[in-house]
Amino acid sequence: MLIVTSNKIPGHRIDAVFGEVMGLTVRSRDIGAQVMAGFRSLGGGELPEMTKALYESRQEVMARMVNEAQQRGANAIVAMRFDTSEMGGNWTEVCAYGTAVFAIPLAEGEPGATGQSIYLTSAAARQSTQPTTPAAPQGQTAPPAPGQFPASPSPQEPFHQ
Repeated sequence: MLIVTSNKIPGHRIDAVFGEVMGLTVRSRDIGAQVMAGFRSLGGGELPEMTKALYESRQEVMARMVNEAQQRGANAIVAMRFDTSEMGGNWTEVCAYGTAVFAIPLAEGEPGATGQSIYLTSAAARQSTQPTTPAAPQGQTAPPAPGQFPASPSPQEPFHQ
């Protein structure tokens, strides 16, 4: 899922708009983390307990927003924003929102095409013309087709690009 804060995606044509999508969470403050953060704030500097809580909240709302966009058939979100607010003094609301769209990369020669969109369209064209890889014997995985990367590295062998 491509997510941008701009209203347009350079090198892409927005072919369909599915409307606003959002992810939302309301978190209560962990009293232990809040006490530790209170002591740390006396000396100044970053409050790692609060940073971790905010980071986790943002990841959670992003995942919820992406899930909603995918359910609508979108492959991108434009005009994405975060919003936070206090609720009742002990709760924090974190919201991610944007507009779900279906974006098509522009090919070489099309007005507005970028290096990235040209790469995406040429890679898709190469992939559609490649013969399919034969199935691997049971219990083994087939090697990736030429020019493709494995879905995930194996634990025994590090992934190098």
